[in-house]
Amino acid sequence: MDFYTFVANKELITMAKMNEEPTPGLHNVLAAGTLLTGKVETESDFRLDGRVDGEVHCKGKIVIGPKGHVKGNIVTDNAEIFGTVEGSIRARERLILKSTAIITGDIFIQTLEIEPGGKLNGSCSMNGKDLGAKPAYTQNISTDKKQD
Repeated sequence: MDFYTFVANKELITMAKMNEEPTPGLHNVLAAGTLLTGKVETESDFRLDGRVDGEVHCKGKIVIGPKGHVKGNIVTDNAEIFGTVEGSIRARERLILKSTAIITGDIFIQTLEIEPGGKLNGSCSMNGKDLGAKPAYTQNISTDKKQD
């Protein structure tokens, strides 16, 4: 059994990873003001309004709210980012960066949508669903405007 530790309301909590089947239609939520340190694995959708220092593996859709912050890599089917990610994102299907999103790291995706104002500082590889393969084409991009 795996264990992970996080801080909620200034209290250290250790929980065991359970080997249960996900319930359809439900999703996980990490509330604002919550810090989780370690690896997060979920079989269902995940809404993150707090902070994760570590990897996130989501077999569904991850939504990172405007005050949400991930310092680590994300692997998911779909992602919608309003907040901040410091690390790579691997989305097997779609990545949506909202106008408040700030990504510092490389992305590996099939479909990318960036709203005006969304920031991506890293390289982008659009190599289809085979995210483990060597990128056929990689483009270094920055959506930040240079100021003179």
